Amino acid sequence: MFKQKKSIAKATKNNFITYGILAVMFAGSLIWLESGAMPRQFTKLLVPLCTYSIAAVSLNLVVGVLGDLSLGHAGFMCIGAYSSAVFTNIFADVITNDLLRFFIALLVGGIFAAVFGFLICIPVLRLKGDYLAIVTLAFGEIIKNIFNIVYLGIDKSGLKIAINSSKYTEIMSADGKTIINGAMGITGTSRDSTFIIAFVILFITVAVSLNLINSRTGRAVMAVRDDRIAAQTIGINIPKYKLLVFTIASFFAGLAGVLYAHNLNSFSAGAFDYNASILILVYVVLGGIGNIRGSFIAAIILYALPEILRSVGEYRMLFYAILLIVMMIVNNNDTIIDMRKKLVAKLKKNKHKTTANEGGDI
Repeated sequence: MFKQKKSIAKATKNNFITYGILAVMFAGSLIWLESGAMPRQFTKLLVPLCTYSIAAVSLNLVVGVLGDLSLGHAGFMCIGAYSSAVFTNIFADVITNDLLRFFIALLVGGIFAAVFGFLICIPVLRLKGDYLAIVTLAFGEIIKNIFNIVYLGIDKSGLKIAINSSKYTEIMSADGKTIINGAMGITGTSRDSTFIIAFVILFITVAVSLNLINSRTGRAVMAVRDDRIAAQTIGINIPKYKLLVFTIASFFAGLAGVLYAHNLNSFSAGAFDYNASILILVYVVLGGIGNIRGSFIAAIILYALPEILRSVGEYRMLFYAILLIVMMIVNNNDTIIDMRKKLVAKLKKNKHKTTANEGGDI
């Protein structure tokens, strides 16, 4: 009982540290932005930083907490981006309140992505490891290629959809509005994503993830990750928890896609290809698998780093690659991790000694 209370207290302390880091980041960024001192290239990075942080945290639920390897996370972002952008374009003249319309678009994108996450997970419940990675990779590529060939528009007679430009031209009237233009993607979506909204969604994503991990459900999920046979033996419903985690992760990936779509004048499905999924996975691995705090910190650092290193010109990607290697070694080398823990413990011990000595002097 004592150990359990100590573990709960430690988890609560770590959660508050995570929330504190987020609060400091938000306050610092907002003050820097409002003061007018923030360079223009960095103001454009604020929403994408939050977007990819949300994607990294949500993927860590699958990779780090559940223990499954997913290589199609960008596919769920794609679904969220396209479904929300279609909604916004269709109802732009009906729902004139930008904030309300964007809030509904967030729900649309998140729910569509969650539904697809649930449906994709059903046939692959018994897969794991490389097999699951291949299936999720194929899903992401299928979603991207489907959106690349879809043409969608709206005119007086309603929605018109086709899978090639010639057929679309035949069925679409001249006064209609094209929403999805095949491989050209979507153009003209209102730019409703703001830094404050994006950060609030990031905070919610982190809070939900931490609460899930520290809950009874989270402990069951981690038991599945550590030993599936033992978990099944004690009565844990593995398919249930696997579906739950995939659905939650897909929902937040969809929200990230909504933020992405409403931060640009135009975008296409090519932005959500295999490379995007690998990039998000890199954030998760370098931040620490299962480490929610590390996921958003790694995403922020690694996404902003190319812009920070722009001053070194052609060498910036070289420095970027070196930093990736260093972060990988520091965060995943057992020897360095043990040294770091011993150093922290030693500093705490010295701090307690200093406090005790000061108390004795008094």
